[in-house]
Amino acid sequence: MLFEITLPILFDCNCKNIYNRLLLEVIQINPVAFELFGIEIMWYGILIALGVLIGTLLAMRESRRIGFREEDLIDLLIFAIPSAIIGARLYYVIFNFDYYKGNLLEMINIRGGGLAIHGGLIAAVLVGGIFCKVRKVKFWQIADITAPSIVLAQAVGRWGNFINQEAYGVETDLPWGIEVAGKIVHPTFLYESLWNILVFIFLVWYRKNRRKNDGEVFALYVILYSVGRFFIEGLRIDSLYFGSFRVAQLLSASLVLLGIIVFIFLRKKQKK
Repeated sequence: MLFEITLPILFDCNCKNIYNRLLLEVIQINPVAFELFGIEIMWYGILIALGVLIGTLLAMRESRRIGFREEDLIDLLIFAIPSAIIGARLYYVIFNFDYYKGNLLEMINIRGGGLAIHGGLIAAVLVGGIFCKVRKVKFWQIADITAPSIVLAQAVGRWGNFINQEAYGVETDLPWGIEVAGKIVHPTFLYESLWNILVFIFLVWYRKNRRKNDGEVFALYVILYSVGRFFIEGLRIDSLYFGSFRVAQLLSASLVLLGIIVFIFLRKKQKK
């Protein structure tokens, strides 16, 4: 599959060798990484799995650092990860129901694309809350352990959109625009990946140096991720809509407000 990326020309120079080094003309990436027993294994799935693996290892490391039982963390992930995939698919199907109502089998065909991160996060949080209630572990503590891992996994997974030529934005004349279907567009997948990496770095720093109470890191994750997603979503051309509003922007704005309320509540709780 053809995917062209145009890098910015930093200065005008007649030297052809310098120009060639600055300009990356064409990158060809096949969405299919390899076949296993006749089944195509997609790069998109591999990158999502890689993000989950990296996030899991980081969460386990943090568990050991603070003395949290790794068994509880692993048991939570066993329930939360499949629930997140189901939630991500269900969320996408609900807001595309006009398409799927005529083809019910396609609802479960995740290989055809269609996973919404907000649906996955909602499902994972709900399952996590139930798990913590049953297992009698602190929800906010485990939320802080996993928050940086979640946002880093999102950063890695977004590169699956790069390979699939999806989740891109409107046309642009900016020098870092990418060419898709003959048009130069915003690489919104890249914007979100870079933003998520910055959020990850900040959360790790905050957790180590500034956290006063369990739950603050997770609240900041919700706030910061949602701020970035709100603005990036405004550039995308494949948004899910509720009426004339972008669903991701409505939800992101709501989550920013909710995250601020939770953060303030936790800080006041600490003072008491």
